[in-house]
Amino acid sequence: MDVLIIGGGASGIVCAIRLKQNNPAIGVTVLEHLDEACKKIHATGNGRCNITNKNADGFETTASFFQSLGLLLRESGEGRMYPYSNQAASVVGVLLEACEKYGVTLVTDCHIKKAEKLDGQFNVFTDKGVFTADNLVLATGGMAQSALGSDGSGYALAKAFGHSVTELSPALVQLKSSSKNCRVLKGVRAKCCVKIETNGDIVGEDYGELLFTEYGISGIVTMNLSEKISDRRLKSGEDRCHAIIDFVPEISEEALVSHFETFGNFDGILPHKLCAVLQRQTDGDGVKTAQYIKHWKLIITGTKGYDYAQITKGGVPLGELKEGGESALCDGLYIIGELTDRQFHCGGFNLDAAFNSGIAAADRIVRTK
Repeated sequence: MDVLIIGGGASGIVCAIRLKQNNPAIGVTVLEHLDEACKKIHATGNGRCNITNKNADGFETTASFFQSLGLLLRESGEGRMYPYSNQAASVVGVLLEACEKYGVTLVTDCHIKKAEKLDGQFNVFTDKGVFTADNLVLATGGMAQSALGSDGSGYALAKAFGHSVTELSPALVQLKSSSKNCRVLKGVRAKCCVKIETNGDIVGEDYGELLFTEYGISGIVTMNLSEKISDRRLKSGEDRCHAIIDFVPEISEEALVSHFETFGNFDGILPHKLCAVLQRQTDGDGVKTAQYIKHWKLIITGTKGYDYAQITKGGVPLGELKEGGESALCDGLYIIGELTDRQFHCGGFNLDAAFNSGIAAADRIVRTK
């Protein structure tokens, strides 16, 4: 049996290795359009690679898989797991070494022209010839950070086999605001509660660190909520969106007013620069400033886009897939990783899901051969 995998990223490479671990006799070929595989992994976790999270559903599977390759993990707060070396290069290294050890054929600089299924065989036409296999795995990634390989080409391949694709948008990405206060507050950080309000309705809420930037807001809380923003709808005027910030969710508005009456300012609670901005907006009115601290609105004009996004929201609907990412529409076809409509918050959850999808697909292929 031969298996073709399009995409040499997290899900594709792990799927290839797991296939060979399960059955060394399987012929496995990975087609990657960049000049090297796993390029995106190098950039994850600020170069450290947040492989998984202890709270992720697939944590044990991911940890066990990497342990089988000799890679040890260490925890770094909030369940985030990194390679013991704290270097993404270690993760890429063990994956590529495993490909060589197990006999995975890796074809780089390989550009796909089209793919089809004919007489029970998959044919993939590329600029390096035609590749044929019994099973085809689409692991191309989404549209986030195209320079690292995710250029969105996998969606057309999925559609060619009858699949649909939900509306796509950048996710785990910074948000832009037209407010000049963001530029004034550039560099200020705050642990706060943020709500996303769209057309008057609260569509999302999260707590975490917020970072003000020249273009708007960043930080983990912003990234986690960015999936609630539709650039298309904001641009067309269908949506009007605000971020509503509670800078001190642990402190009531009444307690803030009492604090102001005692000390005359909020410098003992919030960063001085933030206090100055808020009090300037309220002309120094303590009661009104307390209201702003608990309910400060920022206009959101869009996201920073796919080039800055960690993942893509949307993809092939899970309802069109069976166990292990196997297509419900085309026997022998598997769609895994970010190409599917399955996203998670920051903290290693998305990379864990990518690794697990590759493992699940490999296990399913071997069971159903």
